[in-house]
Amino acid sequence: MSSKVERSSFSSRLGFVLSAAGSAVGLGNIWRFPYLAAKYGGGIFLLVYLLLVLSFGYTMIVAESALGRRTKKSPVGAFTHYGKDWMFRFGGWINAVIPILIVPYYSVIGGWVSKYLYAYCRGEVTALAGDDYFSSFITSGGKTEFWFLLFSAATMFIIYMGVQNGIERVSTIMMPILIVLAVAIAVYAVTRPGALQGVSYFLVPNFRNFSWMTVVAAMGQMFYSLSIAMGILMTFGSYMKDDVSIEEATRHVELFDTAIAILAGLMIIPAVFAFSGGNPDVLKAGPSLMFITMPKIFASMGFGQPAGIMFFLLVLFAALTSAIALAESAVSTFEDELHWSRKRSSLVVFALMLVLGSLSALGYGPLAMVRIIGMQLLDFFDFLTNSVMMPIAAMTTCLLIVRVVGVNTVAAEVTKDGAPFKRRLIFNFMIKYLCPFFVAIILFSSIASLLGWIKM
Repeated sequence: MSSKVERSSFSSRLGFVLSAAGSAVGLGNIWRFPYLAAKYGGGIFLLVYLLLVLSFGYTMIVAESALGRRTKKSPVGAFTHYGKDWMFRFGGWINAVIPILIVPYYSVIGGWVSKYLYAYCRGEVTALAGDDYFSSFITSGGKTEFWFLLFSAATMFIIYMGVQNGIERVSTIMMPILIVLAVAIAVYAVTRPGALQGVSYFLVPNFRNFSWMTVVAAMGQMFYSLSIAMGILMTFGSYMKDDVSIEEATRHVELFDTAIAILAGLMIIPAVFAFSGGNPDVLKAGPSLMFITMPKIFASMGFGQPAGIMFFLLVLFAALTSAIALAESAVSTFEDELHWSRKRSSLVVFALMLVLGSLSALGYGPLAMVRIIGMQLLDFFDFLTNSVMMPIAAMTTCLLIVRVVGVNTVAAEVTKDGAPFKRRLIFNFMIKYLCPFFVAIILFSSIASLLGWIKM
């Protein structure tokens, strides 16, 4: 029997768009984007990011979605469809392995979010704002592991339900709620006394704040945010029906991702400005911003409990939709390459999540002494996947399209539904020249930063 007959599919264009947008809209938008924007220039970072999304991001989304739909395979099958030697297998497997490595530690952070939401529901507003609450929690071992297991089990249950009954249905429910929550929190944040200074810092480009690292940071964030080079878009593309416009779907994913990133900036940056009296350095706290700074802001409000519940419910939905996409890409690889059933593939991915995720969950507690190149386990997995493997994976995709598949073949796939390829010239130029160049810059910058040659 043909795999094309048996393969699952999204029921509609909306199903694909909301599922792909759900994979893009995650912790990268709500947690990572605001502190990077603050660190690298505010409005000028936002401008550079938008330009990259509309050029680089657009090109990679179209390329990966088209490869997936044309081959009806997840990353390994999509690459080996065009050749069986080691180069094709390497390109396919590096795209396939990335989500397998990301989803365990991503689920650990999802567990942290779940714990904070539960604590806000219990009314622990003052306790959550304490200086030592977060560090005590992540070093506790048992508590961190429990919330990680809970988040992972919820993710894999949805995956087990299938493409239409699980992923598509959950995304169709969660994404509209996520948008409503983001708008509500952003409106509240920008109306706080002193918040307008933060709005101006975030939205108005100041070219004096521009540096080359603004571009490098924006490129790295775009990879993380749009789910590029994670195998997700190839997998979701393989579930896309032929009458769905790839270019139109890409445009909607761009819109969702950018809107949520801007709303996240408006949720967090003005609130921190108002809380800190206009000190942008408070924003540069990095990863601790969401779990330390924001709870302090909520505790200073008149109704910190409902604000905290809304905020962490929003973050939980974002984390869950992205974790689902990562896990689905991993499950699809086992289904395609080993010809396993969905049940068996899901159980194996769940087992891998438990093993690798437990290392990250315990990495700040009982396993704190274990370090790789000076990094704790969660930080190492994050660096390995986002800073090293993803740029290499993106480079292999660019080379496959340019040297083997051909831009005309991609154009034929994009126009299969009868719609014109409106940004074809941009796609051709980016995939041939600028995307490989940008990817090389990201990889070099990451390694140079690790070796201490540059400071990021």
